[in-house]
Amino acid sequence: MALCPEDLSRRLAELHDQFQRQYPALCRIAVAVYDNESDLLKTFVHSTRGASPLRLYEAKLSDVPSLQALAETGLSRVIPDLAVLPGSLSHHTQAIRETPYRSSYTVPIRQGATLHGFLFFNATEPGFFNERVVASLDIYAQLISLLVINEILPINTLKGAVQAARVFSRHRDDETGQHLERMARYARLIAWVLAPRHDLEDWWVEYVYRFAPLHDVGKVAIPDAVLLKPGRLTSEELRVMRTHVAKGTEIIDAMIQSFGLETVPHVSILRNIVTYHHEALDGTGYPHGLTGSAIPLEARITAIADVFDALTSKRPYKGAWSNEEAAAYLREHAGVRFDAEAVEALLSCPNEIQAIQARYREDPLG
Repeated sequence: MALCPEDLSRRLAELHDQFQRQYPALCRIAVAVYDNESDLLKTFVHSTRGASPLRLYEAKLSDVPSLQALAETGLSRVIPDLAVLPGSLSHHTQAIRETPYRSSYTVPIRQGATLHGFLFFNATEPGFFNERVVASLDIYAQLISLLVINEILPINTLKGAVQAARVFSRHRDDETGQHLERMARYARLIAWVLAPRHDLEDWWVEYVYRFAPLHDVGKVAIPDAVLLKPGRLTSEELRVMRTHVAKGTEIIDAMIQSFGLETVPHVSILRNIVTYHHEALDGTGYPHGLTGSAIPLEARITAIADVFDALTSKRPYKGAWSNEEAAAYLREHAGVRFDAEAVEALLSCPNEIQAIQARYREDPLG
């Protein structure tokens, strides 16, 4: 049975307490998850007492050769003395060095050839992770790795099932796979900026990213005559189009039941995104006419990510707007249709937006 992130954090804390009775110098257990598509390694959960030295942090695995080597070999690594690391350091290594941590033990989380992330142990004593300590921790490292894999796999299975449904219907819709890649990463940018302000954890950001591409899954149930109509929809056609929200929730619920994914952690985040991403702050959205903070934050974020990419992408009925034009539109409607804080969160990251657009640009040849 999969654990939700709070359960995983609690289990890490419980294991940490057990370890510290025998090994008082052990001061941190942390998990980072890996996204193969973007090559990003991202902080997820930890057992650190007080503030974590690394929160809402990500880095490309290819930029960290030492960890990339562990990913490729599946071997673990002990650093006996963090103080002797070279002066030219990555941000995450520098952050660790500025703590009382003096040694580390790193275990790749793998399932066969698939890398899911890394498990990190830190201690306040140099040379702490000797053969005896490592042998003792290895059993628990395998347990923690299994818990992490069991949490991530149901989410990936659900996402894969929904995306498979979209593949069969993609020729019916002008929203490409690259659109979904871009808007998911815009959503993650916004969530990443907002999480500290709303006291939300790293795992919440990760779930917004993983679930955002599923927002319009209900469109697979909309008739071609409505979905593919090039001109303006009639009032009746618009009513039919708007049913994609309720149909999307039905599809998600059916897939969860069909694939036995009832244990997917925080499926409420997914339901909120699918059900409420067309709501507007002033109550003019649909289908429920919610206002303000009654609209879940993850849905408010997804709405902005979706609209920004739609505006800056070419469609059969429009040209692509510039980023500046799209930003002006979002700001014009901020606080009325869109969450103003979330709008500014996205627009505060112009370099990241351009990097996403460059990496996931449309293929002009189709």
